[in-house]
Amino acid sequence: MSHPEHQQQHKHHTPPAEAGTALHAHDTHAGHSPAMFRDRFWLSALFTIPAVIWSAHIEALLHYRAPAVPGASWIPPIFGTLVLLYGGRAFLQGAWRELRDRLPGMMTLISLAIGVAFVFSWIVQLGLIAADALWWELATLVTIMLLGHWIEMRSISQASGALRELARLLPSTAQRIVGETIEDVEISVLLEGDLVLVRPGASVPADGTVQSGKSDVNESMITGESVPVAKLEGAKVIAGTVNGSGSLRVQVTGTGERTALANIMRLVEQAQTSRSRAQALADRAAFLLTIVAVFTGALTLVVWLAVGATGAFAVERLVSVLVIASPHALGRRAIRQR
Repeated sequence: MSHPEHQQQHKHHTPPAEAGTALHAHDTHAGHSPAMFRDRFWLSALFTIPAVIWSAHIEALLHYRAPAVPGASWIPPIFGTLVLLYGGRAFLQGAWRELRDRLPGMMTLISLAIGVAFVFSWIVQLGLIAADALWWELATLVTIMLLGHWIEMRSISQASGALRELARLLPSTAQRIVGETIEDVEISVLLEGDLVLVRPGASVPADGTVQSGKSDVNESMITGESVPVAKLEGAKVIAGTVNGSGSLRVQVTGTGERTALANIMRLVEQAQTSRSRAQALADRAAFLLTIVAVFTGALTLVVWLAVGATGAFAVERLVSVLVIASPHALGRRAIRQR
C-alpha cells in the first residue's frame, strides 16, 4: 500500500494512549484532590477532638469531667469555628455552585445544616438565647463528610491511575515486516493487514492473528488470568499483552481505537465521566430531600411558635430538623429536649 494511503487511513485512528488522557482532562471535581480532602479531614479531626472533649453534653452523656482550664467554655466554639472555616469550606463552595446552577443537592443540604448550626451556636454562645449550642455536632458533621469525600476522591483517583496504566501497556514502536525486510515503525502507522514481528519479551503492538510461530503470551494485564496463554498459528493476540520466549508473526486486525485495549479504556472512561441512571436518581433525591428538609424545618418553626413555645425552643427544633436531615450517619443526634 502506498504511503499516501497509509496517511489517509491513519487520520481515522487515535492512539489508545491519547484516548486514555481524556479522563485526565475531564475533572468532575475541579480543584479537588484526594490529598486535599485527606489533609482537611485529619486537621479537622484534630480540631474536633477538643470540641468534643469540652462539650457539656458529651460530659453528661459519658459521665466524665473535662480538664479544668482557663476559658474552657470557649474551647468548643473556637475549634468548632476552625473546623467550619477550614474543613467546611469545600462544602460551602459546592453549595454555592449548586445554587448558582439552580440545582440544590447534598452540598446545599450539608452547608445549610452546618451554616445554621454555626450561626445558632454563636447566638447561644453570646448569650442571646438560652439553649444548647451545637459545636460538637457541627465539628463531627464536617469531619465525617470530609472522610466520605476523601474516600470517594481516592476511588476516582485510583480508577484514573488504572486507566493511565492501561495506556502504558502499548509499546511505542513495532517491527513491521515488509517483504524480506523488517522496519521499526510507530504503532500509530500500523494498518489492518500489516504483518508484524513480536520478539520474545516484547509487547504486542496491535490486535492480530498469529500467522506463524509459537509462544506463550501473558494476558494478565487484560484478562486477569495469571497463567500465560499458548499461542499457535491462527490464535488471536491482544494489543498490550506480553510475549513469552518464542517469536510470533502477527497479522494486524485492529489498531488505534479498534483494539480491545482501547475499548476497555473507553468503557472505563465513559463509566467515570458519564451520568448513570442511578446518579441521576440520586441527584433528584438529593434535590427533593433539600426541599423537604427546608420546608419541614420552616413548618417546625411555625408550628412550635403557634402553640406558644419560646423562640429559642422553636429555633432549636428548626436546627434539629436541618442537622438530622443532612447525610451524617455517624456522631449525629437530635438536640436535647429541654
